[in-house]
Amino acid sequence: MRQDGTCGWLLTLLVLIGLLTVSKSSFLISITRRQQVAQIHGKPIYVVTEVTLTPLHSQSEAEASIINTQAAIERRTIGTHDLEENDTDGDEEGFSAAVNEDVDDEDVLPPAAENPSGHQRTSSVAEDVMKRKGSYGRFAQKWFSGKGWAVDQRRNLGMAVPEPDISTNKSAKIQTTRQDPISSSLDKNDDASIRDQKVSDVAANLLPKLLRTTQILFGSSQSFYFSYDFDLTRNLMNRRPANDLPLHTQVDPMFFWNRHIIQPFIDAGQTSLIMPLMQGFVGQRSFEMDPDPPKPVIGLDGDVKSSMELVDLSAGRGHLGITEDSDSPRSSATSKSMKSFLLTLISRRSVQRAGLRYLRRGIDETGGTANTVETEQILSDSSWTAKIYSFVQVRGSVPVYFSQSPYSFKPVPQLQHSEDMNYRAFVKHFHQLSEMYGNVQIASLVEKHGNEAIVGESYEKFLTRYNASKSKEDSPVGFEWFDFHTVCRGMKFERVSILLDEIGKTLDDFGDTVQVDGKLLRKQTGVLRTNCMDCLDRTNVTQSACGRRALEIQLKSEGIDMSLQTDQTTQWFNTLWADNGDSISQQYASTAAMKGDFTRTRKRELQGALKDMGISISRFYSGIVNDYFSQAAIDFLLGNVTSVVFEEFESNLMSGDPAVSMPKLRQQAVEMCQNLIVTEDEELIGGWTLLTPQTPNTIRSSPFEESILLLTDVGLYSCRFDWNLEKVSSFERIDLQRVTSIKYGTYITSTLSLVQTDEETNVGLVVTYTVGADDVTRINSRSLSNIRTRTETDLLGRASLVSQPPSALEKLIGRPAAPTTRVLALKALSARSAVAAGHETQMSEIQQVKVICSEIERMIFHGQVVEIGSDRKSIVESGEIITLAEARKSTGLFEQLTHNIKKLVWA
Repeated sequence: MRQDGTCGWLLTLLVLIGLLTVSKSSFLISITRRQQVAQIHGKPIYVVTEVTLTPLHSQSEAEASIINTQAAIERRTIGTHDLEENDTDGDEEGFSAAVNEDVDDEDVLPPAAENPSGHQRTSSVAEDVMKRKGSYGRFAQKWFSGKGWAVDQRRNLGMAVPEPDISTNKSAKIQTTRQDPISSSLDKNDDASIRDQKVSDVAANLLPKLLRTTQILFGSSQSFYFSYDFDLTRNLMNRRPANDLPLHTQVDPMFFWNRHIIQPFIDAGQTSLIMPLMQGFVGQRSFEMDPDPPKPVIGLDGDVKSSMELVDLSAGRGHLGITEDSDSPRSSATSKSMKSFLLTLISRRSVQRAGLRYLRRGIDETGGTANTVETEQILSDSSWTAKIYSFVQVRGSVPVYFSQSPYSFKPVPQLQHSEDMNYRAFVKHFHQLSEMYGNVQIASLVEKHGNEAIVGESYEKFLTRYNASKSKEDSPVGFEWFDFHTVCRGMKFERVSILLDEIGKTLDDFGDTVQVDGKLLRKQTGVLRTNCMDCLDRTNVTQSACGRRALEIQLKSEGIDMSLQTDQTTQWFNTLWADNGDSISQQYASTAAMKGDFTRTRKRELQGALKDMGISISRFYSGIVNDYFSQAAIDFLLGNVTSVVFEEFESNLMSGDPAVSMPKLRQQAVEMCQNLIVTEDEELIGGWTLLTPQTPNTIRSSPFEESILLLTDVGLYSCRFDWNLEKVSSFERIDLQRVTSIKYGTYITSTLSLVQTDEETNVGLVVTYTVGADDVTRINSRSLSNIRTRTETDLLGRASLVSQPPSALEKLIGRPAAPTTRVLALKALSARSAVAAGHETQMSEIQQVKVICSEIERMIFHGQVVEIGSDRKSIVESGEIITLAEARKSTGLFEQLTHNIKKLVWA
């Protein structure tokens, strides 16, 4: 990119999020519009409202995008604000007046007390970067000097400095606006040029959609927050002391959302360009409380009035509802005794198992759970100089392997993987929680009966096992199963107080974190972990109730009783928690939270129930239309997968779940099949995972499924494997001496996508063998006990030849006859893996197939005596199994139409 005034001008306005690289294309993602939402310790907190993506793969496209960004900024600024008279002297004068290169970084924030709740500032991104302490300051001073380092370096090297273009400099005259309108959208020409490029991979074909998704995710979703010099990712009890280290080295990796895409700048040591982002929610509200509220009024009959009337609060009546002496200090208006507070709510979404509702459920093998969110409620004064109280809660999916189909309004959960595999991940999860928060109390809100019960019962079973394994010195994990739907039936959500009564003492023992003058007086010793199925609606109602309980206790320690306040609406509290619930729900389910009317008003009405019905329909639509590609994009941006994920998406219109390492799981499956099937008198030569038609003895039947192929010194085993339950569902054994031929080569099974038509990667082999009476097929019906010979299996119709007209013998005996020859068709798995943990195999698909063929042939000829002078004829031959032309002929019009409609919807 040209290092001239145009580039320098752009960089004075950008705060980098990261570098997006797909195929041979790279894009700089930068914040161009943000809004201040809070102040913490006098530090402003911003939400990103718009980003721009600048192409770097072409100088002309980069320059065009920069000019387009500049023009958009100019149009918006002129449309909303008048130009300042002293901003008409050109680029250099305008910026040099704003900052002196020789001054030190200094904090120029206004006192938080001046505007504790509005958080509206008249500064731009550039101005704030320049004024913030830390790594951005020095970098910004050079760039914002009006020249920029690039121009300075050209002059120092004796290179010519291009004259700034008038159209480029024109926007530098514009003064910053109240809403920080440094905004841009993707250049329309960029999308057109991308579409016109002759790309060599599928990822580039989906690049325009990825760019739009990235722009929505980081920008218009308004779900990412940052601060120039404050660590948003750590709660008060885990916050590190202030130091001079770059901010990105101090943040918690669990909540560092742009770490992967900003890594190139970290590796290059460009700390001044690194801005950590946190996804979640940040909200802040100021409120007032009366330390000495009106006391109960005594009526004429001597009884205490049950309610406060307006006349009782008149200035002449004082606080007691009776006439007071005019000299009494209490005779003044009650408002003078009010005390101001600031309530801040911060929710931090974990990068572990991040994603969207039905596509990310349960746990992964690292112990991370879907929709894990840490929520911190902070009570302070507006100046942050008095006591600061922090109360932390967490939410997260049930920590077991399970899935749910998005194609149902109330899908039945399906448990996955073995009990041992579940328990290993379960243990990791609670070890992580204990290290972060200390003790743990669980509040599980799933149903005790119905569809959800299977997940809740599994949760309780694993926790009982986990607590039993702990030593006597370790505190057990508390478990409270509160069937929210049953207890709160009839929209009576206030009954969540029953749960608080059960766990209240535990929460009191955990306490909260208190800080004064930067020193911790006490630290929260445990955390409440709340879950329902989605960890959204029921969870938010429960967490807000726990937050209110903590707030009441904290205010009591300040000498304030909330129950005696004249204003009992606490709308500031309800709104803050309702906004938090809506934000988390938008990020996980693409809609606002259900039951939000109760969180906001503490009332449940019919109108709210009807709104929730609409939200359910919207969630259903998003789950089956929008979420598949968005999930692939999230995994890619987080670095969980490589660009190969877009090849998978193009083929299947969905992406895999990297919750489990498939190479590791496949290796475990091979070992399991070996231990269960291969007898002691046979020697295992090799084991492979391959694709095979779901219907045996065919080569064209769809769909295909993963199976295990085992080779011993005397036999070949084809094993069908249940990958969810990690069990062998069936297998067949072929005597090696009955193998007559092996053919390998191109094996095209579909022509619906570019990846599926690649003749170099779509290869397989077909083993042809004669049927023997001693061949065995074994089917797992809970136990591998039903052994049948090949003839018996064929008579049961489980493996007969397809598309074969009945012979005279078959007509005579009135049933299918056993075929004399059969085929075992196998197709190589892709050598490329979307998972970014380096699991790609070292061999290509054709190399894998050749190795398998040669090993089978070697064992067939092993021990055979060959006469001297005679040549042994190879049984392995190279040839096409299904050619591309044949596959195209067999692909029906309806199949193509269905795929195209799906692609139109999802891609």
